[in-house]
Amino acid sequence: MCGRFTIIPTVDFHERFSLPRGPAIAPRYNVAPGQEVPVIVRGDGNRLVPMVWGFIAPFVQDPATGRPVINARAETLLEKPSFRGAVQERRCLVPASGFYEWKKEGRRKVPFYLRLPGEPVFAIAGLWGVLRDAAGGEHRTFAIITTEPNRLVASLHDRMPAILPRGKEGAWLRPSPITPADLPSLLAPYPAGEMDAYPVSGRVNDPGNDGPDLIRPLPGFEK
Repeated sequence: MCGRFTIIPTVDFHERFSLPRGPAIAPRYNVAPGQEVPVIVRGDGNRLVPMVWGFIAPFVQDPATGRPVINARAETLLEKPSFRGAVQERRCLVPASGFYEWKKEGRRKVPFYLRLPGEPVFAIAGLWGVLRDAAGGEHRTFAIITTEPNRLVASLHDRMPAILPRGKEGAWLRPSPITPADLPSLLAPYPAGEMDAYPVSGRVNDPGNDGPDLIRPLPGFEK
């Protein structure tokens, strides 16, 4: 699964994702479920929309009582009633700079930070939805899609976020339908050779902590 990630925008962030020029986005070093972050959707062009991490199925009557889902498995997107509509109509890009996974060592779990050294900002495939509450308020939520792990991530976890190569971001956002034949190539594990991982402070375990120190390698693992 993917349960924490970072978004550290570069100066060319808007150009990178073909977005209209907008206000600077504050860096986030410990995004956790239930928090709001910017997500990219397709309208007349790419748009940046704030959404809460934790997808609520469209058939839920009351958003306040819906059970949020933070991850959706790539292999079953077209089978699950919660995701079938979203995968055809409401695909999104989740901008990220890295993500965390925890490795079990004895009785403790050590957090590791994973990133793409050649891509300071990249896109994770996601799904989004919008529900209205009884008062007419709109609730926009999203889930991150996960896929089989590559060799690097497999040493830490049995799933990884579906990171999209730059050349496939447009295909994921395009409004045309997705078929079962499309998914394996779009949502394949990102190449292990283009990623790295290193252990970081346990301070990341608390979602209330934020700051660049969270992605600093532990002593002896400096890059």
